[in-house]
Amino acid sequence: MPAGSIVLLAITMTATYQDDPSTPRSLATQMARIVMKFGGTSMAGIERIRSVAARVKREVEAGNQVAVVVSAMAGETDRLVGFCREASSLYDPREYDVVVSAGEQITSGLLAIALQAAGVKARSWMGWQLPIHTDDAFAKARIGTIDTAALDASLNAGEVAVIPGFQGIADDAHGGRGRVTTLGRGGSDTSAVAVAAAMKADRCDIYTDVDGVYTTDPRIVPRARKLAKVTYEEMLELASVGAKVLQTRSVGLAMKEQVRVQVLSSFTGEDAPMADTLPGTMIVGEEEIEDVERQLITGIAHDKNEAKITLISVPDKPGAVAAIFEPLAAANINVDMIIQNIAHNHGSTDVTFTVPSADLARSLESLNQGREAIGFSELVHDTRVAKISVVGVGMRSHAGVASTMFTTLGARGINIQAISTSEIKVSVLIHEDETELAVRVLHTAYGLDAVDAAA
Repeated sequence: MPAGSIVLLAITMTATYQDDPSTPRSLATQMARIVMKFGGTSMAGIERIRSVAARVKREVEAGNQVAVVVSAMAGETDRLVGFCREASSLYDPREYDVVVSAGEQITSGLLAIALQAAGVKARSWMGWQLPIHTDDAFAKARIGTIDTAALDASLNAGEVAVIPGFQGIADDAHGGRGRVTTLGRGGSDTSAVAVAAAMKADRCDIYTDVDGVYTTDPRIVPRARKLAKVTYEEMLELASVGAKVLQTRSVGLAMKEQVRVQVLSSFTGEDAPMADTLPGTMIVGEEEIEDVERQLITGIAHDKNEAKITLISVPDKPGAVAAIFEPLAAANINVDMIIQNIAHNHGSTDVTFTVPSADLARSLESLNQGREAIGFSELVHDTRVAKISVVGVGMRSHAGVASTMFTTLGARGINIQAISTSEIKVSVLIHEDETELAVRVLHTAYGLDAVDAAA
């Protein structure tokens, strides 16, 4: 392995703070290493790129070493994907990655130019130049290792390293240069966390079009509160059940590598204070949350991208359920809520479950192909459903969370179609027309409303 290579799977992050670990490192006397990630809306045009350059410059002037991970301009990746589909509906995923990774290459170069124009030493690095090694699952690759020798040298020389998110390089089995890969939609968040882990950054700041993580969507509940800190586990659950703030894979990697992640807005004005003096939400370990048991529920998420499937009159015998879900697993379709009813008198039962809406067509095709082996009499589906989830690490030590949810929804006449739980989450499936009402009444029922916000 080359000198300076970091194996992400083996990294252990060590806290280097001299006092309170929650104190931002840039407020201390030591130089901090910071990764700043900017999404597509932050990079949408030269003026916004100049604004990003100004923010980066402030961190550099504060004495910090900075690496910046950027996304393509808003809408650019969709445009490039459209070109691929127009060229061929059966495109080669390896060439697809070559095309769609171009958006981040453009913004990396433009930001480096803007930083240089602002008097900041900077250079852009493509994923293959560091390199960022991934597997060869093109269009949905996973990061394996990041070589940091060149990156460390650049930072130590006082340069800002500008790195395209979303891309890496797959090692060639024959010892060649390999091929460009992409990490899947939203993969720039994962790139930023991976880079932060590899370079042992003190913090990974992810700038988005929201200013932090809220107790729920403030567009639905004006009394929603911005959270100062959220645990990795809570953020992972929130991301997986519909919260759109961070990509699920990035949160999982941050939790595994103990990377402190801060979510904050890139749209707070030209003269906005630095991130450390106007914090968003810190994603941290439980040890940084004071009295974690007192906080029963952290947030409420909703997701309308669910579809419900019901198989009627499935034979009530061993192996029947396996016959349903094995072909779905083989097709890489994630199944969430599962309900098996009590057997009918004639020895059959109904089985209901949910899948992502985007996978509904493939799910129905797979099930219909296996109809004879499964033995169901009828297949019905419903896309007019929504998943509502309450999440909080305090559930581990408090009873009655599910009861409060069911009672609150029942009092407003909201019917529950399915239920799933984990150690720190309870989710229910309801009709999509009742989504906003359910979120509002649950937010109030769990005492999450901000008392000083407008009603």
